[in-house]
Amino acid sequence: MKQQRAYKYRVYPTEEQKQILARTFGCCRYVYNWALRERTDAYYKHGQRLGYHEISAALPTLKQQPETSWLGEVASVPLQQSLRHLDRAFRNFFEGRAKYPTFKKKHGEQSATYVGTAFKWDGTSLTLAKMDDPLPLVWSRPLPKGCKPTTVTVTKDTAERYFVSILIEEEIKH
Repeated sequence: MKQQRAYKYRVYPTEEQKQILARTFGCCRYVYNWALRERTDAYYKHGQRLGYHEISAALPTLKQQPETSWLGEVASVPLQQSLRHLDRAFRNFFEGRAKYPTFKKKHGEQSATYVGTAFKWDGTSLTLAKMDDPLPLVWSRPLPKGCKPTTVTVTKDTAERYFVSILIEEEIKH
């Protein structure tokens, strides 16, 4: 039976990679907060519900505006994923599993999620979109043989430590 399993590893990025990741974290946070504001305002001012597709269609327009043109400096996949995370938060709220989504803060844990098209995996090294060099991972345990990562999430905690969570699909025996 195929199931998804995540493997978490410590990462020690270079200074250049830290700057790229910081920019990506900030852009993901900005897009998440912007979309939350758009959805909340649309409901309370106009009585309409905006879904993922409407907000996602408005993202290129946001990136083309002069005051938010800096959103184009980072990979677009993590920005789309932050919209998907917001959509999941709203679904959890409407189904009674969570409270209303809140704005992300600058201080605290930061994260960015990359799907298969936004990273390169050659079996031993991981290179994210808009980065030239692979991330220096500390392999605490090996990934299963022949696995192909589907999603990679990079997080930075409050102690300035970086982690990578690699989501794979593997065959698990009963």
